Amino acid sequence: MQRIGQMQVIENSSEGTSKGQDEVVVILFHGYGADAYDLKSLSEVLETAAPTRWIFPQGVIEVPIGPGWTGRAWWPIDIAALQQAQASGTPRDLSKETHPGVPELRQKVMKMIADIKTPWNKIIVGGFSQGAMLATDIYLHAPEAPLGLVILSGNLVNKANLKELVGARAGKRFFMSHGEQDAVLSIRGAQQLESFLTSGGMKGRLFQFRGGHEIPMPVIVEANKYLKEITSEK
Repeated sequence: MQRIGQMQVIENSSEGTSKGQDEVVVILFHGYGADAYDLKSLSEVLETAAPTRWIFPQGVIEVPIGPGWTGRAWWPIDIAALQQAQASGTPRDLSKETHPGVPELRQKVMKMIADIKTPWNKIIVGGFSQGAMLATDIYLHAPEAPLGLVILSGNLVNKANLKELVGARAGKRFFMSHGEQDAVLSIRGAQQLESFLTSGGMKGRLFQFRGGHEIPMPVIVEANKYLKEITSEK
């Protein structure tokens, strides 16, 4: 683990599938209760068309995940409401949820990215679950359009604030995936996010798969198509 700006991260590098192209940076944010190591193995199966610097930030808060066990997260969540939704089978609508700590968190992430000293048009942000929500927030708040956005099992949050920003990303491409049987974050919330991005002029589609809150191989295959396309153009 090392530090970039105010954040702890782990890193990995790969050559990509083509040589002679400028390096791109892929930043992947883990989900609630995991840590920076959780997504590190994705750098071994995700493929780009350029030399790639992979960065996996560590969640800024510690959260309990079981007796004597803790993980990391980006902001607190209402565990009781999540468990009630799972028990009732009624999906939660997170689109109106806001979290008071997100602006400060966003500043820390932006400072980390500034310290990487890579132009935004060579940066891909993404994440899983809560990390996908953070990646979407960073992508839309960035001062310039990042190269790409990868949303793995995310949902739409803070819609009112993000609605003012999405139009500035019209024409840009995103990738997102979600399990049809996801009991943690509903497929409905993912569909809301897809509609939100495309109605703002962005280009992409939700890849739905038979499964739950996970990243199965079919998602890797589809994500690789997207990553190779956007990095081959740079």
